[in-house]
Amino acid sequence: MVRLDLGDVLLHRMQEKDIDAVKALIKEGCEGTENRLILYLLTRPLALLMLAILSSILRCVLHSFILALVVPVFIFIIYLKLTIPRSVGILGSSRPYWDYVGSSYHADTEPDLPNPHAGRAKLEKTRRRKKPKEKEKDKKNKTEHVDEDELKERAKVAGEVWVADSDGEIMGCVARDGWSRDGVCRICRLVVQSWYRREGLGSLLVQGLESRTKQSGIRRIYAHVPFPSKVGEVFFRRLGYRLQGETAGTTGEEEEDDDYEEPEKGWLGFPLTKVFVKDL
Repeated sequence: MVRLDLGDVLLHRMQEKDIDAVKALIKEGCEGTENRLILYLLTRPLALLMLAILSSILRCVLHSFILALVVPVFIFIIYLKLTIPRSVGILGSSRPYWDYVGSSYHADTEPDLPNPHAGRAKLEKTRRRKKPKEKEKDKKNKTEHVDEDELKERAKVAGEVWVADSDGEIMGCVARDGWSRDGVCRICRLVVQSWYRREGLGSLLVQGLESRTKQSGIRRIYAHVPFPSKVGEVFFRRLGYRLQGETAGTTGEEEEDDDYEEPEKGWLGFPLTKVFVKDL
């Protein structure tokens, strides 16, 4: 565990040079999540019933109890590995694959997210240091003018990825889906590097994004948390989110139809995400 000074963290949009680091960070965060999802799906009563039926049929064909037991499980695991949507991208997003290049289009022109831990002088120093990079990026955009129109169209639906950066190291990221509805937005992936967890970095990313979305007129935020994830559930509850279906601390009361957010679903319709909601 590395002790982190949150005052040294810069929260900015993912730029093109950050894409590889962000992909590696999300892949690291997905490794355990995907395995937990597969275990959860395989232990559902309906799944166990189907595996038992298939094993009984194969036992008559293969004449081997061990093979009849192992083969169906192996086939289902491979099937789930291939069909869990967006497990290697950003789970809970509205598109099959995350467009990282579109998300980074003109990201260097976006203002940073607020960091209440950073002093005013430090922020001014950061802004001055970033100016030369912005000029270099402008020159690069001029040389790639051929793809400018295509990138503009992709950027409209690609969504946003915000990263926590300290001295050039990407320590965490949070994604806002390109899907939109009046006054509503969606957080579909929050990942913090394992060395910097439990230091408040995840809360800083989410609260910074909340502050920015509130300024743009957003009144409600949905967060998709991989299912099952007790840590993710506790984390978002501490930040004031509630599980969809809970209102004013009461469970069982359903949300209005217009504001209902459909959770991500996988094999046989089993949910892959829990949906948490917060009114700003």
